[in-house]
Amino acid sequence: MHSKDLKKPDGRNITLYSNQPIPDGLTAPSPFPDPQHANPHLRWHPLRGEWVTYAAFRQNRTYQPPPQYNPLAPTGDPEHPTEMPAGEYEIAVFDNRFPSLALESHDPPSVTVPTAPANGHCEVIVFTQDPESSLASLPLSRIELLLQVWGDRTARIGGRHHIHYVLPFENRGAEVGVTLHHPHGQIYCYPFVPSVPARMLAQEREYFLQHGTSLLCDMARDEAADGKRVLYQDEYAIAFVPACARYPYEVWVMPTAPCKDFAALTPPQREGLARALKTVLLKFDALWNRPFPYLMAWYQAPTDGAAHPETQLHAQFYPPYRTKDRLKYLAGTELAAGMFAMDVLPETTAYELQQVEVSLEESA
Repeated sequence: MHSKDLKKPDGRNITLYSNQPIPDGLTAPSPFPDPQHANPHLRWHPLRGEWVTYAAFRQNRTYQPPPQYNPLAPTGDPEHPTEMPAGEYEIAVFDNRFPSLALESHDPPSVTVPTAPANGHCEVIVFTQDPESSLASLPLSRIELLLQVWGDRTARIGGRHHIHYVLPFENRGAEVGVTLHHPHGQIYCYPFVPSVPARMLAQEREYFLQHGTSLLCDMARDEAADGKRVLYQDEYAIAFVPACARYPYEVWVMPTAPCKDFAALTPPQREGLARALKTVLLKFDALWNRPFPYLMAWYQAPTDGAAHPETQLHAQFYPPYRTKDRLKYLAGTELAAGMFAMDVLPETTAYELQQVEVSLEESA
């Protein structure tokens, strides 16, 4: 993996990545000449026992621009710069202009609940220079590079500036709130372990203390033995619809052997994980012969300096559709009680996805 660090005119950082050497002479553009001076803050939710971040300036962020004003496309006209430089590279990561968390946050307001500076970090990761592409259509070598980039970002930011958790994710589709359709994701770096991964980590830790093994690795082993919900499996990685799925087309992707984070992936694990991920993405798009919306979230060990042998790197996909033309809305029992209600069995949706044939070689 090759990388090159550049600085934008408004002071933000951008890093370019490629499987090949990146040429010298590239400059980092920005649609904005001046710094944002973002100053989000946190407010404590006493009933839920969790932080909420507030960043009112995000109301004015870029929203559904026409294709000719795509801020994630490479700059073609220096008089009208985008976020991306022209040149030979494969992936770019830059500081979010409209962050929900910012390392420089300071002086939170005084209100009726505890507050704190939102001292985290938010990045945008652009998967390709091609605005008409998608993560599913990228070659396996690019997906393997992406896994390396996520590891590099975690290593660079995690553990520094009191960052305790790094969460890469991709929102795809207007149905999940995407405002820019160029293939990209985000990386949120938190000064604490957020409530969802914290709860999962607690379950993993309790299981590890009782059994001495990884909860997720044991779940993957059982899914592989059962086979009813498996979508992809090789020696190093597996993808399956979990028996406890909360969304009809929910899928988990992970290494089969213990691996706490992206940096811990071996080359064979990374290759297997890329093939598993691409298989799932292709099956999604081929299921109804149209782009398939989802939230893809990658969970890994906290960056708090502890060993965390209990946890396992894995992705969870949350697609919003429950049928070809019906969305699954989170309503009364999901939002008010936190208990999901499923109208379809995971075995049924897994069977649908199993019947979708895809070819990794042809798509690459």
